Amino acid sequence: EFMVSTCCFCQMLVASLALLALLASVVHAGPLRERHTCPRVCDASRCPPPSQLACYYGRAAAGCGCCAVCAAGEGDACGERSDGGLPCGEGLLCDSVPGKLDGPRSTCVCASSGPVCGSDGRTYPSVCRLGAENRRAELAEGPLVLLIQRGWCDSGELLHYNMRYKFNFIADVVGKIVPAVVHLELFQGVPFSSEEVSVSSGSGFVVSEDGWIITSAHVLHNKRRIKVELKSGSQYDASVKDVDQKMDIALIKIQPDSPLPVLRLGRSSDLRPGEFVVAVGSPFSLQNTVTTGIISTAQRNGLQLGFKDPDMDYIQTDAIINYGNSGGPLVNLDGDVIGINTLKVAAGISFAVPADKIREFLAESYARQVNRERGLVLLLSVSLIRDLKEHEDEFPDVSSGVYIYEVIPGTAASSAGLMGRDVILGIDGRPVRSTQDVIEAVRSGAALSVVVRRKGEDVTLTITPEETE
Repeated sequence: EFMVSTCCFCQMLVASLALLALLASVVHAGPLRERHTCPRVCDASRCPPPSQLACYYGRAAAGCGCCAVCAAGEGDACGERSDGGLPCGEGLLCDSVPGKLDGPRSTCVCASSGPVCGSDGRTYPSVCRLGAENRRAELAEGPLVLLIQRGWCDSGELLHYNMRYKFNFIADVVGKIVPAVVHLELFQGVPFSSEEVSVSSGSGFVVSEDGWIITSAHVLHNKRRIKVELKSGSQYDASVKDVDQKMDIALIKIQPDSPLPVLRLGRSSDLRPGEFVVAVGSPFSLQNTVTTGIISTAQRNGLQLGFKDPDMDYIQTDAIINYGNSGGPLVNLDGDVIGINTLKVAAGISFAVPADKIREFLAESYARQVNRERGLVLLLSVSLIRDLKEHEDEFPDVSSGVYIYEVIPGTAASSAGLMGRDVILGIDGRPVRSTQDVIEAVRSGAALSVVVRRKGEDVTLTITPEETE
């Protein structure tokens, strides 16, 4: 019985000692582990030797910030080493994935998202990946790749989320209107010589696909020849078709080889103070020079500018209009022409002829062209001669000829002295019996000796026809 008691006591003593040892190991496990991973004083000499592998994302302090290791790359696990992670490299963020049970709960992502294009012509998933490639090239002593643009290399387009794409509305307007803006070079003859010299330049814009161009009248004043250069570089000689000195508007024509891009006319009456506008022209022969500004007023009266005409209003803008910009378009943000660049008074104070005046000029020009096409002459028939004699006491005694009903002011006929109610009897020694005789004589373009009957007297005039369309 004594032996059994002794054995039981021994077993209890051994069990107690084992339990104390287990508790001691548990109590000291935490401090021992802490001292192993994060010593109070960092001793770099005790850090493991650096890895011989290349660290393409750089090195970073691991654990408690003492020893350096290769940093985790884009898409690699990051975080605590106990979770299988490492600190992220330069330009990367450790992004956690909530609720993820399998695999790493955090991975490294690039702080700047979106693809980028390198100078080697390759598209990289991110700027961080491009940086990693550069570290790889640096270790291999190869050339570095520069960042050329954000976005794919093969597109060359702005990304929709870029600030440039969202807010560069002026560039959109310019891209739309520039193909229809032309450069004008003006030539003058040299006295006592057949040579010509370039004396000035200006601007204009195309209003029809077949080559009709609007510009300023003062640009063309007393110039012998006009050369028009398109954005494509093509050059054409232009002829003046109509001019209004009062409005300072001119219409010229070229014969292009193919249809041209055109600009639409807007409504200057709809302009509001503060509205954005764009002026395009060729100041100092620098083609497609672009300036921007806002509208101060669309109704600055000419009297306020020192002009004598009270019927003419101008658009005032702070868009810069310099020498050579005259005749170019002033457009709104829709790309519609709302004026013709005309003059600059001072820095930040420029003026343009309103688009509504351009509409008025084109309507009047069309009417003048129709009148020239139609002609204001009548063939004298027996019945017409009888009617005219009855209603006009001074109608001459003639039996045939072409009756001049009206002479348009400013034409060659008016300058030569032809008057309304004259009767054309002959041209260059040949009798005139029909309007067709007059038309055929004019088509020659040569100076004509015209005999007319005026109030019973024959008058001889010399008329040089002018080309009209």
